Formats: sequence, C-alpha cells, structure tokens
Amino acid sequence: MKIFEKLQALDRRYIYIVVALAIIIPLMIPYNSDVVTTPPTENLYQLIDSYAGRSDRAILISFLHDAATMPELYPMEIAILRHCFERKIKVFTMTFTPAGAPIIDFAINTVKEEYPNIQSGVDYCNFGYKIMPMITALGMGDNIATAIDTDAEGRKLASLPIMKNIVNYNEMNLIIETSGSAAGGTWITYARSKFGANVAVGVTAVMAADEYPFLQSGQLVGMLTGLKGAAEYEKLVDVFAAYRDDYFPNGRPFSKEILRDPSVNKLINITTQTQAVFTPDEFKSFLAKYPDQAANLNSLKQEKDGKIIFDVTKISPDQQKAMGYNLWTALNKKTYNILYKFKVARIGMNAQSIAHIMILLFIIIGNIGYFATRSKEKKA
Repeated sequence: MKIFEKLQALDRRYIYIVVALAIIIPLMIPYNSDVVTTPPTENLYQLIDSYAGRSDRAILISFLHDAATMPELYPMEIAILRHCFERKIKVFTMTFTPAGAPIIDFAINTVKEEYPNIQSGVDYCNFGYKIMPMITALGMGDNIATAIDTDAEGRKLASLPIMKNIVNYNEMNLIIETSGSAAGGTWITYARSKFGANVAVGVTAVMAADEYPFLQSGQLVGMLTGLKGAAEYEKLVDVFAAYRDDYFPNGRPFSKEILRDPSVNKLINITTQTQAVFTPDEFKSFLAKYPDQAANLNSLKQEKDGKIIFDVTKISPDQQKAMGYNLWTALNKKTYNILYKFKVARIGMNAQSIAHIMILLFIIIGNIGYFATRSKEKKA
C-alpha cells in the first residue's frame, strides 16, 4: 500500500523525464523491429508498382501541407518517390499551397542523391505551385500539358520527354495527395467523379478517421496513415522494389507469401549492416557481371563458414573509386544496409511505440494507486 501512496505522490517531472528518455533513446540507438503492413498501404503499393517500366502510365503526388506536418507526411513522400525511382515509374509532383513548393524540392533532391541516372523532365517532373485547384484538376482531365503549360523550371510541358504517351488521367491514372487536413477532396470531386482517375491519400494519424469512409466506399484506392503508414511503405519498398538478385535485377513483384517468409528480416533491419555475404554460387554470378573487376574483388574478399564476405567499411576510398560507381553500389546493396533517410518512419515508430507503452503503464499504475488509496481511506 505504501508503494502506491508513494507513486501517487511522485513528482510528475520524473514521469516526463522517463517518457522523454523512452522517445530519445530509440531515436538515437535504433533497434530492429517489424511493421505489419495493412491492405490500404499494400493496395497503393501494388497499384503504383503495376506502372513499372511503362511509358504510358504515371502517378501524381500532390503535396498539400506545410512544414508543421512533415514528421508524419514527409517519410511517406520519400518512400513513394524512392519506389518510383527504383522501378522506373514516371512521377509528377505539384502543390496547391505555396508552403508545399520547397518541400517538393527537398524531397526530390533527397531521394535523387542515390539515383544519379534519374533526370528531371525524363523520369520525373515537378509542376510546382499552382493556383485554382478546381480548374487545374478539371483541365488535366482533358490535357495535362494544356492545363499546366509549364513546369516549375519554366519548361514547356509538351516538349518534355516524360510527356511522351502521357495525355490526361487515362495515363496519369493515380493521384496521391499528402495532407495534414482533409486530403483528396479536390481530386475525388473532379478527377475521380468526372474522369475516373484513381485517388489515394497520405494523412496524419489524427485525420485518418475522416478518410476511412472514402476508402470503404472505393473512392480512395489506398491510404497511408501517419508514421505507421509511412513505415509500412518503407518496408514494402525494401522487400520488393529495392530487392536485387539474378531473377529480379530490378525489383520483384509484391507477394503476401514473401512478406511472411522469415528471410525478409534481413531486408528490413534498420540497424547498420556492413557485410555483403555471398554463397560461392552467388559470388560467381555476381563476378560474371563485372569480369574486369575479378582480381580486385578477389583481393578484397574474406571467406568464413563457406561464405564469401566483403566488409564495406574496410574498403578504402581509392579502392571504391577503382571499383566504379555501379560495382560499389551493387556491393553496398548486398549488405542490405538501409540509408537513414529511407528508414526514418520505422525509427520514429519504434520511439512512438515505446512512448505509448510507457504512457499506458503510467495510466494503469496511476489508476491502481488511486483506487488502492481510496480503499485504504474508506477502511480507515
């Protein structure tokens, strides 16, 4: 009983310190955890992936938010852009709010750092900030190049290579709007109702309840909900789009069975991975792609327990330069190490989960202490 009395009298500042540490420590020292993907996220991923390699299909991401909601929405945008760049999917971006324009540039430039072959006007195009959402959405249903005219860099849209085989919503057949408020309204009302375009949204967790009716009625084809939705999409990109082997050199198709396979764990670890591990057959196949680098690779490899291992941290900058960009990138991918910017949502979810557990524990302990103290007072 005395324990409960002491807990009831505990200075609340200690509770704030414990909760703060529960958030800060997982952010500073990430640990591996799994994220169970949900149908709204999987459906969106599969629809986007179905456009892979097609010149007559594209997606549009509408950034309808400012910096205040970036912690939840920005990781979604990064994950979707990465998916498109990995799978050679044409992607367009735009915003109907001035604050969204710099966020678009920040997102594209952040992802592009890892894809030097991706070109503006060829693989992606930024429309920038546009006014009059209703008129723009309706005009794009007839002809995108007429409704938009120029992109954010002032180039005539009709003259850009990315516009080849892209005319209207028949080709730009998916609009994803990320927003901290009521997302997707303009596109559902004008693009979907009039032209039959597919619409999906990415929203903050507190706004998800407002969007579920549209999801359940089929007006939305998918939805990413807060940091959890972003973490789910990050996982799907790592397991499928960024996957590489001899059978799937450019990513593999979505599969529920693969998600349930224990081998997936090594693809989604967010702790730093430094070793590229090959079986002898895998290394032989890998070596066949870079025959002129055979001597270099053989001099760097280590053998242990029948496996061939490369520790990328022990390869000097000069040796990296000698390998060339393609080989060094391919070797790095075999470590399954995920760059920080591509795992932000999962790291955040770890911290969020622990914080929620701590708060629930304090609520439970506080209630037990309260009723135990009341019971003692009545007996007295």
